[in-house]
Amino acid sequence: MIVWPIAAFSTAGVLARPFRIGEAWWAVLGALLLLVTGQLTLGEVGHAVGQGTDVYLFLVGMMLIAEMARTTGLFDWIAAWAVRHAKGSASRLFYLVYGVGIVVTTFMSNDATAVVLTPAVLAAAKAAKLERPLPHLFACALIANAASFILPVSNPANLVVFAGQMPSLGAWFRLFLAPSGIAVAVTFAALYWSQRDDLRQHMQSDVPVPPLSVEARIVAFGIVVMGVALLAASALGADLGWPTCVAGAATFALVLLRARALATRAAREMSWAVLPLVAGLFVLVAALSKIGVAAELARLLKHLQATAPQWSVWAAGIATALVSNIANNLPAGLMAGATVAASHAPAKVAAATLIGIDLGPNLSVTGSLATVLWLTALRREGVEVSFIQFLKVGLVAMPVALLLCLGALALV
Repeated sequence: MIVWPIAAFSTAGVLARPFRIGEAWWAVLGALLLLVTGQLTLGEVGHAVGQGTDVYLFLVGMMLIAEMARTTGLFDWIAAWAVRHAKGSASRLFYLVYGVGIVVTTFMSNDATAVVLTPAVLAAAKAAKLERPLPHLFACALIANAASFILPVSNPANLVVFAGQMPSLGAWFRLFLAPSGIAVAVTFAALYWSQRDDLRQHMQSDVPVPPLSVEARIVAFGIVVMGVALLAASALGADLGWPTCVAGAATFALVLLRARALATRAAREMSWAVLPLVAGLFVLVAALSKIGVAAELARLLKHLQATAPQWSVWAAGIATALVSNIANNLPAGLMAGATVAASHAPAKVAAATLIGIDLGPNLSVTGSLATVLWLTALRREGVEVSFIQFLKVGLVAMPVALLLCLGALALV
């Protein structure tokens, strides 16, 4: 069966980036191979790509507003403010970054933390002349996943996993309040402990705060409006893509009217390659679904629930966490959503699946789309984080947090 080798080849390319070829090329190549070998028809490929429309809109709006924040100097202003409040302490700056990351992830999604907070932290590290800024950058990546099930809006994957059967906000808190608190606290403790030596370094604090331009104020207002729109859409059970894209486009239009050069630069420098990457992953999932992978997983989950229900929460959470690191949590979330729906899994099993999809990617650098976006932001500034570097941190931070979260869920 040729689907499996193609999926493995494409996934390996996304994870390893051989010859320094970007992740998007490998995902698209896999999709094209599935098409030319007859595993999927052109109509099926088009349908699979179309399934990602909400994700594309979400990413375009988020990346657009992040680029404008960078080009208008908003990130520089935030960076200077953070450095001054850190008062020369790398640890205090770490606390600020982690705390802001919780807020941004909770109300604007983990992808927003990757594309909005990471550049600001990079700017802060440069302003403070931090010799070793990786602890603060790791904080951006890990809190983006650890806090991504505090609210339904905290991760677009949450909507995919529950596949139109999103619990009410009250039911959501009953399932996820304790696990999300554990995830945030344990991840903080593990990350701080693993980076404790670098967090003792000294940094500059006497950094002048640049004036905030009118364009930067417009972008800041746009970010607030986007956050409100996302919360409203989540409360109404609506898609998140359109509100995000409209808020980003409206902010872009206002900046364009005042400073055409800044706006066009932001649009030109966006990481457009993320979109074909996501499209390719949707096609790979469609091919795996076509050969019955989701149906077989649903059968196995039903059998486990019938024979050993006490282990179903643990099995669902651990399995999806591991798969997310092998295949990225976006396709894993799509497959998990189909599996949960087909098996009519209990609420706790569905919740465990979501925790694995959201928190599991803290193990590897390509585990989630948010971390891929984080990597992209770092590479643009000449900062490289290898698979092994991230894995060393992930091995400390993720397994304990995951097991404690699943234990808390099992007790609900």
